[in-house]
Amino acid sequence: MKANTTLKTYFTELTEVSRRGDAREESFYSCLEALLRTYTTSTSRMDVHVTTLPKKTEGGNPDFRLWNGQDQIIGYIEASEQLKRYRRTFPNLILTNFFEFRLYRDGQMVDRVLTGRPFVLRQLHTVPPVEKGDEFFNLLEKFFSFSLPRAYTAESLAVELAKRTRFLRDVVTHQLHEEKTNEQSALFAFYEAFQKYLIAHLTLEDFADLYAQTITYGLFAARTRTREKFNRRMAFDNIPRTIGILRDVFRFISLGDLPPQLEWIVDDISEVLAVADAGGILDRFYHEGKGSDPIARSLHKLLKEKFDRSDGLASEGVTLLDPAAGTMTFVARACQEAVREFEAKYGSGGREGFIKEHILKNFYAFELMMAPYAVGH
Repeated sequence: MKANTTLKTYFTELTEVSRRGDAREESFYSCLEALLRTYTTSTSRMDVHVTTLPKKTEGGNPDFRLWNGQDQIIGYIEASEQLKRYRRTFPNLILTNFFEFRLYRDGQMVDRVLTGRPFVLRQLHTVPPVEKGDEFFNLLEKFFSFSLPRAYTAESLAVELAKRTRFLRDVVTHQLHEEKTNEQSALFAFYEAFQKYLIAHLTLEDFADLYAQTITYGLFAARTRTREKFNRRMAFDNIPRTIGILRDVFRFISLGDLPPQLEWIVDDISEVLAVADAGGILDRFYHEGKGSDPIARSLHKLLKEKFDRSDGLASEGVTLLDPAAGTMTFVARACQEAVREFEAKYGSGGREGFIKEHILKNFYAFELMMAPYAVGH
């Protein structure tokens, strides 16, 4: 396929739209979408879907998503000036004014091509001559060749998830304000339920933050229970049945008719988790000792030495309460200390009975926020 010929067709379509006299930015989307589809067809990328995302809101979404239609996102294309926000969130992004195309990787511009002069169309009202067609197609090749890294560390995965969770929070905030008068809105119904049963003075903004974190942590929890493919639609089946409220949230996220404004960013978070070895990261986190809790060990020792409880946390009559448990590291480690002590002194045969009669009856933890609760569980 000849790059210059393809771009000439594209510029001709842009000019026709412009001559209508009432063209806005969105009016040119179909021209750019057609150009992208021509490119993907000519390069045998038949599995690539070009999706025009819902009209931009204050919550924000890029104009185009390039993906395989299921669980793999290539990148985003934005045809406005909301650049800074997208650059710090998405690792593969093209910014364009329909003539100049800038490719960004992890926030840094790596390529820039001017394919034609905008003033020729806007002021002279004629089809601009094509410039640098081959360079433009090279830029697209870089864009479409992108894939997310698979070698995430705990720290780098946390950074990538945090960036997208903040973006999701803003999208949810706007969606809630849009749906305040919609009695059928599942999202707003969740807000009202949280406000009624958990936090009486919960604002829309606070709920959006809580909800976004809950989705990300819930996806992470589900991902650690899968070893192969993963996407948001698989998450519900991998949320433990004992976490009822989280399963209710993911019944909407995984199985419901998710609004397009939320769907694309939840899919993006899911894909980051899909390529990451989430279970391995979690295992390494605990095996390296970062997931341990020195307080639990200290308390176990103090009960023996200062309170005459020879079995420490495993002693009869010891009750443990954590009223603000967070991700429940302390409680989990206290349970492990108690079981370890019991088995060391009395053998493993009575382990199950000990857990039922001592730990489950005497160890308590409370956590109000859903996100750390999901991880803690």
